[in-house]
Amino acid sequence: MTNLELQQQLFKTIRNRIGEAHTANEIARLLDISTDSAYRRMRGEKLISLAELRNLCQHFQLSLDQLMNLQSNGIVFNGQYLDKNNFKFDEYLDSLIGELTVMKQFKQKCMYYLCKDLPIFHQYHIREIAAFKWFFYLKTYFQFPGFEKRKFRYEDHPDEYHEKEKKVLELYNELPCVEIWNLENMNIFFRQIDFYRDGGVFESDKDVIRLYDALELLWNHLEKQAAQGYKFNYGDKTQRPLGEYNMYFNEVLLGDNNLMVELDGLRIAYVSHSTINFMRTQDPGFTQNMYQHIQNQMKRSTLISEVSEKERNRFFRLIREKIHARKQALKS
Repeated sequence: MTNLELQQQLFKTIRNRIGEAHTANEIARLLDISTDSAYRRMRGEKLISLAELRNLCQHFQLSLDQLMNLQSNGIVFNGQYLDKNNFKFDEYLDSLIGELTVMKQFKQKCMYYLCKDLPIFHQYHIREIAAFKWFFYLKTYFQFPGFEKRKFRYEDHPDEYHEKEKKVLELYNELPCVEIWNLENMNIFFRQIDFYRDGGVFESDKDVIRLYDALELLWNHLEKQAAQGYKFNYGDKTQRPLGEYNMYFNEVLLGDNNLMVELDGLRIAYVSHSTINFMRTQDPGFTQNMYQHIQNQMKRSTLISEVSEKERNRFFRLIREKIHARKQALKS
């Protein structure tokens, strides 16, 4: 690979990462050069220096091995480790908004989600669910100071967080997506509710019932989306179509909360680890392997969006019966 070919590959990768519209300005800012100088480098009229190459690779977390197509057994991931010392929920939401905003700019795009738990984007349809998940992350996952003896209250969920959650959902709703579900997916949520109720974290059973009511409303919404085959805003009586929604039901195989996006032929894999952390990679071998795995999962699953009405009704009925049974047990 020549120096010019490497440079062209570098800027192509950066454009795929942040979108065509922002590339020149961002490169000019990072290298402390004019926008015209940035364009000359992007067009290959001026070669970048080793120092500039280092700065760009470091900022965009790019691997020279991948840029130069060097064959090795290593796979380069990037991401952040979230813990109670560095986790800020508003910054976490900002990062989701940033990722989804870039995805939105591509013409051909699709998100694939292998569900283990309730997908994070669906937590933001209804504020009660968003509030519970926010509290559970901070109190139980991260063990934030001040949350040790704190009880869960819906009104403690900050308005500024909810506004950002709605923005995340708005961007997600515009993306065509494939979700592969299993009957076990909601059990994690149910166990989290049980754990807090047994531990006296809820102020009363009325709050628990309120959360189950919210889950039932969400479940009704997801069923309507599956029946239509597209996403629409929660509470929108007109059901104005947004992104395409392909929901699959697999009775045996349980997902791992990993996801992949395809963006004009580029594949990016997001691998879940340590509960809430994600690593991302564009490694061609890894993403191709993951893509084939997803395709195999889809072949072994039943598409319940628009078609397979009997299987769709059964899937949603079985989960709805669990919600009803839990509510009745609290009321009796």
